[in-house]
Amino acid sequence: MNNNIAQTLTHLNDVIQKGNSGVITLPSNPSVDAVAASTALYLGLHKMGKSVSLASASKPTYSLTATDKIQAQLTTSGDDLVISFPYSEGAVDKVDYNIQGNNFNLIITPRQGFPKLDTKQVKYSYAGGVLNFVITIDAPTLNSLGELYTSNEKQFQGKDIINIDRHLTNSFFGSVNYVNKTSSSISEMVLKLLQSLGVEIDRDMATNLYAGIAASTNNFSSYSVTADTFEAVATLLRLGAVKKTIGRPPQPRGFQPQPQMNPSFNSPQPSQFPQPRFNNQPDMVTPIEQVEKEPKGADAQTPQDWLKPKIFKGGGGLV
Repeated sequence: MNNNIAQTLTHLNDVIQKGNSGVITLPSNPSVDAVAASTALYLGLHKMGKSVSLASASKPTYSLTATDKIQAQLTTSGDDLVISFPYSEGAVDKVDYNIQGNNFNLIITPRQGFPKLDTKQVKYSYAGGVLNFVITIDAPTLNSLGELYTSNEKQFQGKDIINIDRHLTNSFFGSVNYVNKTSSSISEMVLKLLQSLGVEIDRDMATNLYAGIAASTNNFSSYSVTADTFEAVATLLRLGAVKKTIGRPPQPRGFQPQPQMNPSFNSPQPSQFPQPRFNNQPDMVTPIEQVEKEPKGADAQTPQDWLKPKIFKGGGGLV
């Protein structure tokens, strides 16, 4: 491993070990690789007992473990219980509570004419915690996070920002910059991070990371694939990774269809072309038998005066 990368991972470990809570952020419209790496890291940090959340301005829909944990807002875990449900203006008449024995009951009464609250749509979370670190995944700049950053700039100030990226244009904005511009994928980088943290990588984490590397390298055919990439893939397979690729189906290859002719165009009819005219009389050909009978050379009849001298007059006439 490169000495600079080893030193960066050591520094990164120190930041994560001393912090108890953090958030993993993704850019707007994150790639399969970014989602795979962030969810695997999320699962790994939870195994370490860290209170972390996942956030992206746009909700990805890839079939990867823990993708459902990605929220559209920057939230921090804490001691405050938050009860959330869909709400429209004026739908709630009043909120009350009572205590029955050892139970605390929160009572939400809908306004007349509005439907009652659907228990299946109620969500629970914690807030009010202190944010110790922010991890950015696959973001060359903080502005790449979109509204997640522009609407929460104050929450990024004074925090340890761990910048994990491989873009050539990365601006090294973090307090720790784990940036490897020659890496095949973010997932390969996160695998090294999890190994350096001493996290036990389970099957779900390995499967996510495998899918991320496969997507980023176009099924291991990219020029960025190295021996380290195949070693990482071998490690993930030994850890139980399920081989699956996630992404858009490839476009079919083949000849592009020719544009259709305008239906209003009238093709010329055969009668519109000039027709060649043929002579109805057959060609006069001398039969071969007659040609053979014609006198040739010495056999031909020679005029009797052929050997006599010829005298020409001045006018060109023959005497």
